[in-house]
Amino acid sequence: MGKKGKKEKKGRGAEKTAAKMEKKVSKRSRKEEEDLEALIAHFQALDARKTRIVETPCSPPSPRKNGSEAAQLHCRGETRLNASLSAHPEKEELILFGGEYFNGQKTFVYNELYVYNIRKDAWTKVEIPNPPPRRCAHQAVVVPQGGGQLWIFGGEFASPDGEHFYHYRDLWVLHLATRTWEQVRSPGGPSGRSGHRMVAWKRQLILFGGFHESTRDYIYYNDLYAFNLDAFTWSRLSPSGTGPTPRSGCQMTVTAQGSIVIYGGYSKQRVRKDVDRGTQHSDMFLLKAEEGREGRWAWTRVNPSGAKPTPRSGFSVAVAPNHQTLLFGGVCDDEEDESLEGHFLSDLHFYDPVRNRWFAGQLKGPKVEKRRRRRGRRGEPGDSSKQELKGTRAQEPLQVARELVAEDGTVATVQQGLAARGPAGQPESDDSDDGPSEAAVPAVEPSARSSAMLAVKHGRLYLYGGMFEAGDRQVTLSDLYCLDLHKMEEWTVLVEMDPESQEWLEETDSEEDSDEVKGAEGGGESEEDEDSGEEAREQRPSAAPGEPFADSLPRTEQ
Repeated sequence: MGKKGKKEKKGRGAEKTAAKMEKKVSKRSRKEEEDLEALIAHFQALDARKTRIVETPCSPPSPRKNGSEAAQLHCRGETRLNASLSAHPEKEELILFGGEYFNGQKTFVYNELYVYNIRKDAWTKVEIPNPPPRRCAHQAVVVPQGGGQLWIFGGEFASPDGEHFYHYRDLWVLHLATRTWEQVRSPGGPSGRSGHRMVAWKRQLILFGGFHESTRDYIYYNDLYAFNLDAFTWSRLSPSGTGPTPRSGCQMTVTAQGSIVIYGGYSKQRVRKDVDRGTQHSDMFLLKAEEGREGRWAWTRVNPSGAKPTPRSGFSVAVAPNHQTLLFGGVCDDEEDESLEGHFLSDLHFYDPVRNRWFAGQLKGPKVEKRRRRRGRRGEPGDSSKQELKGTRAQEPLQVARELVAEDGTVATVQQGLAARGPAGQPESDDSDDGPSEAAVPAVEPSARSSAMLAVKHGRLYLYGGMFEAGDRQVTLSDLYCLDLHKMEEWTVLVEMDPESQEWLEETDSEEDSDEVKGAEGGGESEEDEDSGEEAREQRPSAAPGEPFADSLPRTEQ
């Protein structure tokens, strides 16, 4: 009896200790969330000072904030991750909103709006009064009604140290014709989350999945919601059949037949204390509205054939002109206990929902023969001219390899496509002008990456940014590419980037509370803060490898 009594007493003591710890963690979690809410409120107060629309022409995006280039300092939309890129429904424009940037020490979160004019090849920063709070990993959907509307739901705000997150559950619309923001308040919507997916279906927005993370825990979702664009009301859908398991960062597209395709995604679960294991999903589901039964939906598991993409996370998705879904890049993670190694990808895949089949995206390459024959007619026939052209071609490669060395000695080789002035890389042979047997021009293509932003306009695919890792260093890209999906010949480089030029600071052990507000404020500095901000940037140490933000695993699935 004595031993039993001691065991019971010991058990009750352990329960009390666990309860105290739970209460302490819960209190700390609430305090952190309150701190983030206060920080968000501070930023909204700064945004409230803006009372008129201001358009500022920008230089092409750049990863460095060069003090000698005032335009780039004033227009800081250059490098960001987990933003949204959308095609204007009527104009020749792409719309970039929000996003985040990590420089090795701080996380910057944005709510800036940038417009890329396709015809003019020009960027403009557009400041509109009363914008949504700063966020990343949200979803943005464009619909044509009312001269064009950009709908935004959810996303997250990160603390400057990148360790705490506030997840939004708000819904906003940007009226593109009048350039005004409006928050749409409607009860019954999804809980706060990021990494979810949202599409326009008829006159509704359909939202699926995502995740929520706090200091205490995390949760992945597989719930489904519809927002009526006429009545401005939310409804939760309960489809029949077996649907996808909880996940974030999946493919969600609408087919020409009106079905919704869900593919892949990412989730993680705790296998033991402080150890999580991620899952890269590769299953596919079809969501259909039941005929004659308004508001009733059904899930169906599908098994496509063809050249399927390898399992991955962080891939990017868009819809091609023929209603096929295209998938680009991503990262394949190899997990062993607490170690994680990612292999970044740059391949292109197409899914045909009519044939239920995957195809590998193969580019035909540029029409080299016609270009060279025209050049031959313009040039002199002498041998010296031919030798000069050959010499020029040899000195102008279209693709170069760069090595990034991390602090731990890890070396990552990055293949970067460069725009050339001539047909680079042709073999030097006397009969090189004789016809189709000549070698093809080396391809200009985006380097391997995850979380690139895609948009399609008039049959052209635009790819902006993304990220890859080199050891402990996270490289955030800001290049811009274009691919004609009708011709499928070659990528065109619109904005180049040298990954080595990106600012990277070593992680420091000291925490300065006074810097937190400025650090997280990002591009939304008020005028009185700009001078002090520029002075601080000039005093920063030179770029060096450092540590990535904490818990980077789910961040790849935003």
